[in-house]
Amino acid sequence: MSVTIRPLRQEDEAQWRRLWTGYLEFYDSSVPDAVYAATFARLIDPEHNERGAFVAEQDGALIGLVHYIYHAHNWRLEDVCYLQDLYVDPEVRGTGAGRKLIEAVYAEADRNGTPSVYWMTQHFNTTARQLYDRIATLTPFLKYQR
Repeated sequence: MSVTIRPLRQEDEAQWRRLWTGYLEFYDSSVPDAVYAATFARLIDPEHNERGAFVAEQDGALIGLVHYIYHAHNWRLEDVCYLQDLYVDPEVRGTGAGRKLIEAVYAEADRNGTPSVYWMTQHFNTTARQLYDRIATLTPFLKYQR
């Protein structure tokens, strides 16, 4: 059972919503229906090229997703890429889908001329951090928010 990584498409909305709900619930969060609708519309709209999404597909079913956003950075000439959401169904974790999704963002950022990709996770996300430690560099920054 191989995993295919591809861009998010219109016909993926129901499966994408299920996956993103799982991601939000993992972080004890939720968003209103209007945010689901607006986010999905932006992610598949070619006019919103500052953001994008890939999905992991296995045997015709979506098993994972990743969202990313390009933005300016005052310390660089080029933009940077924020990998905002990454989720793989718990039943298929460990199959390489998460790594493939991150690598798809890396490749897309390279094509965009955006070599810096970063993301955040919570300190207790130990399973995911094992992967992150293999494919990225942990920074010493802490997040503050209003």
